[in-house]
Amino acid sequence: MDRSVAVIGVPMDLGAGRRGVDMGPSAIRRAGLKHRLEQLGCRVRDLGDLRVPPPEEAELGDPRCKYLAAIAKACHRLGATVQGVVEGGALPLVLGGDHAIAIGTIAGLAQARGDTAILWFDAHGDFNTAETTPSGNVHGMPLAVSVGRGGPALRAARAGAPPIREERVVAIGVRELDDLERTALRDSKITVFTMSDVDKLGMRAVMRRALRHVAGAPAVHVSFDMDVLDPDIAPGVGTPHQGGISYREAHLAMEMLCDAGILSSMDIVEVNPALDIQNRTGRLAAELALSALGQRIL
Repeated sequence: MDRSVAVIGVPMDLGAGRRGVDMGPSAIRRAGLKHRLEQLGCRVRDLGDLRVPPPEEAELGDPRCKYLAAIAKACHRLGATVQGVVEGGALPLVLGGDHAIAIGTIAGLAQARGDTAILWFDAHGDFNTAETTPSGNVHGMPLAVSVGRGGPALRAARAGAPPIREERVVAIGVRELDDLERTALRDSKITVFTMSDVDKLGMRAVMRRALRHVAGAPAVHVSFDMDVLDPDIAPGVGTPHQGGISYREAHLAMEMLCDAGILSSMDIVEVNPALDIQNRTGRLAAELALSALGQRIL
């Protein structure tokens, strides 16, 4: 593989309900990410971490969208960084941090490439807004924000980037939804493959359908929340739920994504080393990124 990859760390836990995911970028890097990408033939630049204030230094603001001002500022900076990386011909690999950072990654890609499709791997819908959220945690809102939902303050986190068309979005591995979020997602134009669908169809069939759905888009972003995986293999996440994607299902999905040759940007989020066991989740996050970028068994 001959590809330029820019690694960007976003050590943010402002959007989550539990502390610790700010250490996620370091945990993924410690798994040898850069060296292993270079062994695949990738040209890798690690741009370091964006500066994000901890909750103690940020204003809580509206309890329905906690720390929104600081989150929006971080997403604006990330979006500008991602846009520059894409326009420079490299693939942004963004390490989280909580899932709210996806607002910035997607906005930057959309600014650079226009009409964008999304493959969203997550146990949750992340489709809440201030009007539907039971927690006020913004990491439960990034998909809604990215497609243009929510009030003006929430939508402003996209920094003027065009919203993604709902029919361009596929969510995979969903198994835990809030009541109002479930209704909103059901009424949207987003294609959702729940874990029940994965069970019935198998990951290969799900990915084939998902890839057909986003085929032809000028750009495709993959957002991978580590809680989509079963907590038996990925214990270091803040909101674990039993019955998730298995180790081989996850690698198969990433391998099929690589084979399709459509990946434009990727973020891997919600690694919480404070809850992990000997960096198992950080190592798995690195392995999945490697599979998406070309690593194979043989």
